[in-house]
Amino acid sequence: MTKKNVFVTIAGRPNVGKSTLLNALVGEKIAIVSNKPQTTRNRITGVLTKGGTQYVFLDTPGIHKPRTYLGDYMVKAAESAISETDLCVLVVEPHSSVGDIENSIIEGVKKRQLPAILAVNKTDESNAKLIGDTILAYSKAFDFAAVVPMSAKNLQGVDTLLLEITKFAQEGDWF
Repeated sequence: MTKKNVFVTIAGRPNVGKSTLLNALVGEKIAIVSNKPQTTRNRITGVLTKGGTQYVFLDTPGIHKPRTYLGDYMVKAAESAISETDLCVLVVEPHSSVGDIENSIIEGVKKRQLPAILAVNKTDESNAKLIGDTILAYSKAFDFAAVVPMSAKNLQGVDTLLLEITKFAQEGDWF
C-alpha cells in the first residue's frame, strides 16, 4: 500500500466552527468547542489515518484584529500555521461579502501560493440564497480549489470536504 499524507490548516475568524470541524474530521472531540470567542488559543493538531492517507489538521486560533498581546500571539500562531502546510481550509459563515479578516487570510494564502478550499459552515442556520451569495463573493476574491457548503455540527458535508482534501495528499511517510 502506498502511503500518502497531507497537512491542512483550518483557518478563519473566531467562532465560525473551526474546532467543531476539526472534531468532525477526526471523529472525536480533541478541540474545545465554545460559543466564547478565542477559546482556541494555540494551534491544536488532529491526526486522521484513513485507508492509505494520513491527514494532519492544524486548528488555529481565530484570526481577528488583536487588541492585546495574547490576541497578537494568537493571530501570529494562526498565520504561521498557514505557512507550514500543504493546504488551507478557510472556514466562513454564510455572508454576502468577504470581510477584512477573510481577505487577510486569502492574501496570506496567495503570498504562500497555497491551494485553498472554502468551507461555508453553518449552512443549517442559513438559506440557499445567502449561501449562494457567499460562494459568489468568495469565488471573486480567490480561485478556491473547491467550495464545500457544510454544517460541521451536524456532520453535513464533512465527508465531501475530506474527499476534496484527499486530492492534495502526496506520497510520503506517516507522522
